[in-house]
Amino acid sequence: MTVRPAVRTDLDSIARLHAQQITEGFLTSLGTPFLRRLYARVLRSDDAFLLVDDIDGEVSGFVASVTRLATLYRRFIIRDGVLAAGRAAPHVLRSLPRVLETLRYPATTIDLPDAEILSVAVATHHGGRGIGQTLVRAAIDEFRHRKITAAKVVTTADNSRALAMYRACGFVSASDVEVHSGRSSEVLVWTAS
Repeated sequence: MTVRPAVRTDLDSIARLHAQQITEGFLTSLGTPFLRRLYARVLRSDDAFLLVDDIDGEVSGFVASVTRLATLYRRFIIRDGVLAAGRAAPHVLRSLPRVLETLRYPATTIDLPDAEILSVAVATHHGGRGIGQTLVRAAIDEFRHRKITAAKVVTTADNSRALAMYRACGFVSASDVEVHSGRSSEVLVWTAS
């Protein structure tokens, strides 16, 4: 296992992994071209970072993180929104209420840290090796390197595997939110010691 910063040539693998492994929310329904553009924006943003786990030249997993989610959303909408929405237009229109819920989400956690782990995914055939925890710990190390002393992560309240992974990495439950109507999620927070 080798955790390293993602590069442009990793974006297809990252988008594919997201589509295959992250079934919560609605982003997967927007398709891999949309996901590729979203992660390209994360990769290009100074206030975000994208790390991958590399096994024998294959991206086996990734973690995407940001220092301030609202800023990333705003930048994505301004710089990528038209092209991204154009490619995913039918899905965006069908999911418009969920799109708006997602865009409103950062305001629901205003009293929690701005920095956030956005997504973590590991290829099924590489599961059970601790890659997810390795990636989350690498993200925490990068937060520390950037002098960030606290970060949050959100996952659905019924995702016991993700909750266990984040807790094993030092995150503690901080709040319950409903990012999407009718679906309870849990916000966990890591604080530097």
